[in-house]
Amino acid sequence: MSSTADRLPRLLALVPYLMSHPGAQVDEVAAVFGLSEKQLIDDLQLVWMCGLPGHTPGDLIDVSWDGGEIIIDNADTIARPLRLGIDEASALLVALRMLAATPELAEFAHGDALPRVVAKLEQAAGEGAAAVSSQFAVDVESAPDAAARVREALTGRRRLSLRYYVPGRDEVTPREVDPTRLVMADGRTYLEGWCYRAEAMRLFRLDRMLTVEVLDVPADPPAGAEPIDVTQGVFRPSPTDELVVLEVTAAGRWVAEYYPYEQVEELGEGRMRITLRARDDDWTLKLLLRLGDTGRIVSPQAMAAKVQQEAERALALYAQAS
Repeated sequence: MSSTADRLPRLLALVPYLMSHPGAQVDEVAAVFGLSEKQLIDDLQLVWMCGLPGHTPGDLIDVSWDGGEIIIDNADTIARPLRLGIDEASALLVALRMLAATPELAEFAHGDALPRVVAKLEQAAGEGAAAVSSQFAVDVESAPDAAARVREALTGRRRLSLRYYVPGRDEVTPREVDPTRLVMADGRTYLEGWCYRAEAMRLFRLDRMLTVEVLDVPADPPAGAEPIDVTQGVFRPSPTDELVVLEVTAAGRWVAEYYPYEQVEELGEGRMRITLRARDDDWTLKLLLRLGDTGRIVSPQAMAAKVQQEAERALALYAQAS
């Protein structure tokens, strides 16, 4: 079975090829891409579910292969050159530099492939994006061998001893964990396992593990321990969490798509009032600073003063740096 790393480049090449070869036959295309006909059909079935955001029939690529002839339609957007704004290109450059600095992904960053991608993107994006992105320094403080140790424990079914950073309390805690699996959620890599400190299943971000030790103790999570559902993200609000009411502009509506909410109200002109539960003040503060001028807090009022104070402190640091 093809890995994701093999399949994605093939799919990106397959669609333009089919657009430039209308009426191509299944067996011919399979031969060109070095696939069996079944593998090609599997790829076409995946292409059929791809397209632009919205996911309505008019947004998705239309592809059929009845009678062996492949017909593709509504895929013109993929053939157009991608044009990135300075903010988009800067964000992508920062993400690529973070990829190169993340220990658990270091094995994929060896060689010159990643530096060449960064160089080409900087050249295409121009001086503006390169100048902005170069002002960011990515500093990953996790244990350099965290990913390797975690995989060793999972393979050998051994317990782990961690020193783990908890940002909400700004403290480092010792943990003993029986690992169960690695999961990706919200763009981060997490270890799922039974935590003996919490006496429950927990998720641990690999980039917050300061030390990782594989113990000579078999991993033996309780029989009733259930996997954590991360299909909708890591954050799961509790009924006891504080209610927070935000008003966002059209540019801040992503909050309602990204976080579980209790109520939304349209305010006109793309604006929205969102009521959600926050796990702590630190989480709310970070969200509001991230929103910037695309959102404001309605309640609790005390948080507004904290946001203003933290924003002023950040601006003062920027002034000192310049």
